[in-house]
Amino acid sequence: MNKLIITHWNQAICTALAQNQKILQIELEPDCEKSILNNIYIGKVQNIVKNINAAFVEIGNGIIGYYSLSENPRHWYGNGTWGTRLRVGDEIIVQVSKDAIKTKAPVLTGTFAFTGKLTVLTVGKSGISFSNKITDRKWKDSMKKNLQEQVGEEVGLIIRTNGKNACLEELLSEFYSLQETYQNLMKEVPYRTCYTRLHQAPSTFLTNIRNAYADQLEEIVTDDAEIHKEIYHFLKQEQPEDLEKLRFYQDPLLSLKNLYRLDQVIEGATAQRVWLKSGGYLVIQPTEALVVIDVNTGRYSGKKTKEETILKINLEAAEEIGKQLRLRNLSGIIIIDFIDMWEEKSRILLFEHLKAVVLQDPVKTTVVDFTKLNLIEMTRKKIHRPLYEQIAACRNGSEL
Repeated sequence: MNKLIITHWNQAICTALAQNQKILQIELEPDCEKSILNNIYIGKVQNIVKNINAAFVEIGNGIIGYYSLSENPRHWYGNGTWGTRLRVGDEIIVQVSKDAIKTKAPVLTGTFAFTGKLTVLTVGKSGISFSNKITDRKWKDSMKKNLQEQVGEEVGLIIRTNGKNACLEELLSEFYSLQETYQNLMKEVPYRTCYTRLHQAPSTFLTNIRNAYADQLEEIVTDDAEIHKEIYHFLKQEQPEDLEKLRFYQDPLLSLKNLYRLDQVIEGATAQRVWLKSGGYLVIQPTEALVVIDVNTGRYSGKKTKEETILKINLEAAEEIGKQLRLRNLSGIIIIDFIDMWEEKSRILLFEHLKAVVLQDPVKTTVVDFTKLNLIEMTRKKIHRPLYEQIAACRNGSEL
């Protein structure tokens, strides 16, 4: 079972997912820099670059986002109408679908998503779809038929992993609530000016509560009275079934940050070298273009054959790589240089083991294949900034 730990770290709110006292995932939201992910704005087109078929749209405060014209053939204009032509100076409604990462601008979309605990309402994309982690084909076919009758063709609905055990009435209840949010937003559009924020996504720590797998979440723990109050009101309104999981931590001798050794965890999550129990180690190096991970034998001194020794270290490394990608929130293209193995059965075993490991990651992660240079190529979906960038934002904020 998992616990969500929400506390202050330096000048930020830290949300950590813990399992048996071990931290699996960390997100930092600086007090001075709230995330704009999933916010909806009326923006203004500043530039259209035809050779990359994209526009750059300002959403206010000097923030300019990337808006793909290939992925967004239709645009929702600031007067509340839809159309296919886009010119510099047009005011359009956009949602932030990806945070700014490294030197890349935030990504904007004209397909809007309103997210609940069980479902996601999509505007600009119709149909009923399901999380990849829901595998019961019979249940999906039955639910899809029943939902389609109520959802209609104007909007779409995605059933999230948390919705796999929900009944039709629960899914429809959330759908109607999300639909009401969308309809209220539409009513406001004609009366709002450019750069207006039409929809404010919940704080990062509330989003993490909503996104946590309900059947695995045991407790939500915080030691901050204001945060506790905000979580309480959020749960009471959005997820009353989880109210009993909320706990206020009070111990004058041992802070929540020290109890879970957050300083040491964060320091370790920014180190290049990660030691394995076997004596081997990883070298993790994020670059501008991709993430490179090297696996080394290190101090391993087992008594098995060379092939068995290397396979053992590689399998252990695969486990740790899955943990480190999630903990550090590394994404994009990932290249892994495992220790070379000569037997094809060993390579296949390693490849399948790595695929099984990344299935546990809630962020979509794909193990592609071995390259001609015997490297494994992976991709992990980019959503939030990597942890090292979050830490840098906290430090910069504390210096201001």
